[in-house]
Amino acid sequence: QVQLQESGPGLVKPSQTLSLTCTVSGASVRTDNYFCNWLRQPPGKGLEWMGVISGSGSAWYSPSLKNRLSISMDTSKNQVTLQLRSVTPQATAVSYCAAAKTFIMSSTTYNDYATWGPGTQVTVSS
Repeated sequence: QVQLQESGPGLVKPSQTLSLTCTVSGASVRTDNYFCNWLRQPPGKGLEWMGVISGSGSAWYSPSLKNRLSISMDTSKNQVTLQLRSVTPQATAVSYCAAAKTFIMSSTTYNDYATWGPGTQVTVSS
């Protein structure tokens, strides 16, 4: 059974870089039919899709974030890492990693993903 667990600093100052990690258990992040997505939900708003990385290491990003966002994987730790540069308070959200067995870009439909992590709170504040 695949399980995902997000982790991060919780609080980040404006203009800093946010780093989040999704630790995967029960499957390898290098699996061909495995796509790890990052989504976030700001308070009082809907889900926003941020980006996805495939098992081969190719990544795709939301057009609104692509200039500041990087998603990578550490195969030795079976982890996927998100880095968002130059954050603002508008980045305050609960962030999720979600795994899909097919390539899905921009989906915010819960059932499009096979597995979700529990989410981690990210607060951007000075």
